[in-house]
Amino acid sequence: MNHLDIKQIKEIIPHRHPFLLLDYIEDYEPGQYAVGYKCVSYREEFFAGHFPEEPVMPGVLTVEALAQAGAVAILSMEENRGKTAYFGGIKNCRFRGKVVPGDKVRLETKIIKQKGPLGIGEAVASVDGKVVVSAELTFMIG
Repeated sequence: MNHLDIKQIKEIIPHRHPFLLLDYIEDYEPGQYAVGYKCVSYREEFFAGHFPEEPVMPGVLTVEALAQAGAVAILSMEENRGKTAYFGGIKNCRFRGKVVPGDKVRLETKIIKQKGPLGIGEAVASVDGKVVVSAELTFMIG
């Protein structure tokens, strides 16, 4: 297993607080996949407005967290070091559950296709083994 702590993640992807949505990478294979985690705290800035009476992590941020896991897989390849992975599209996205304070979100993105600077990742976010978001993410390396 290839583990990455937050400092090592920041050496691979350009995201920073408050938009860095990964706490650690449990395992990854450059160009193949990454499995990371986001430990959701009540102190997250978005909970102040989403929603004060029933805090829920915005679904689009869960999709972004999945994209960041995929970016670790792609940008850890030697030929992509120092580059940025941009969204090219999101297909078949399904929200199947809520992410709330106290959740530990498992973020798994597998790279299923890559041709030149374009690629596609199959992404699944889960909490306690239950899928909360799934999507096909298209990226472009810049």
